[in-house]
Amino acid sequence: MEATTIKVTGMTCGHCVAAVTKALQKVPGVEAADVNLEKAQAVVKGSADAQSLIKAVKEEGYEAALAA
Repeated sequence: MEATTIKVTGMTCGHCVAAVTKALQKVPGVEAADVNLEKAQAVVKGSADAQSLIKAVKEEGYEAALAA
C-alpha cells in the first residue's frame, strides 16, 4: 500500500487533528490517515494523489505541502 506524507501547519490541538483526519478520509482512494500533532504531519495510506490530499487539508483551513 502506498503511503504519502504531508506536512501540515496550523494545527494546535486535538480538534485540529480530528478535522484534518476527517478531511483526508473523505478524499477518494484514502484507506487510512494518521495525523500527528507533534510532528505536524499526516501519513496517508491508499491510492489518493498528493494534490488532492493537500487540497482537502487547505479547504479545512490549514496549510499543507508534500513532505520532503
